Amino acid sequence: MKVRIGFGLGTATSGGGAGRFGQLVDALERHGFDSLWLSERVTGAAVDPVVGLSVAAGRTARLKLGFSVLVLPGRNPVLLAKQLASLDFLSGGRLLPAFGLGVVDGGEQQAFGVAREERAARFDEALPLLRRFWAEESVDHDGRFFHYEGMRVQPKPVQQPLEVWLGGRAPSELRRVGRLGDGWLPSFCTVDDVVAGRATVESAAAEARRAIDHEHWGALVVYAPGDGPLPERLSALVAARRPDVDASEVVPCGVVALRKHLERFIDTGFSKFVVVPAVDPPSWDDEVASLAAEVLSLQS
Repeated sequence: MKVRIGFGLGTATSGGGAGRFGQLVDALERHGFDSLWLSERVTGAAVDPVVGLSVAAGRTARLKLGFSVLVLPGRNPVLLAKQLASLDFLSGGRLLPAFGLGVVDGGEQQAFGVAREERAARFDEALPLLRRFWAEESVDHDGRFFHYEGMRVQPKPVQQPLEVWLGGRAPSELRRVGRLGDGWLPSFCTVDDVVAGRATVESAAAEARRAIDHEHWGALVVYAPGDGPLPERLSALVAARRPDVDASEVVPCGVVALRKHLERFIDTGFSKFVVVPAVDPPSWDDEVASLAAEVLSLQS
């Protein structure tokens, strides 16, 4: 089992502007983190993840590039397939695509122009189309939302196949991972959550005559820099998303606690992680160095 640790920015930060974002990217590459993951929130402070990862690709030679996650319903599958294939092509095969339905938020839903009750159906039709555009020379499709005749997308991604990660914890989301995903990357999860969720995903995959690679089980872990109590904003966020658990079960405080948290996941067979600081630190160089010193020895 190959343990890999990536670094992510949440939806509430822009990374601190061009200079600080570049500092972060350079530090991740220098210290040997596996990947950088950017989140999407059209109405929030986060930069557009495709643009941000394109900037990161141009500054690095090894760092992989992931979405946590990119909203799929409301996007044109052809244009998105072209955009992401181009990013994989120009980065030398470093893209880690991950998609979601989008948050239940009025502003976000206005931006994507998709009714809440249509999101899942659009997602289920669009994702297989992306795979076809990336792999096939010409695509014919006549579906509920999309119609294409002889549609071609060039250049093709370097990675064949280009593997797709999905998140989510709800039963319907877990079943979708089994039916359509290549890997699972949930957030705000306990160890018990991921063990139970994996069983549901594997059951759905078996029903669809598929299997998820044993290396493709992961988790996005938000952590609080420093060893003090959780910031009030973060405590409120956890309480809203996971009122059934104590915040400390899903959000470790400090890098030592973060390492122990990751070790518990590794013991269950999960091996791909994205660690996300809850707040921007004063210095990305210092934060990445401290994080690397504590957790990167877990990589194998």
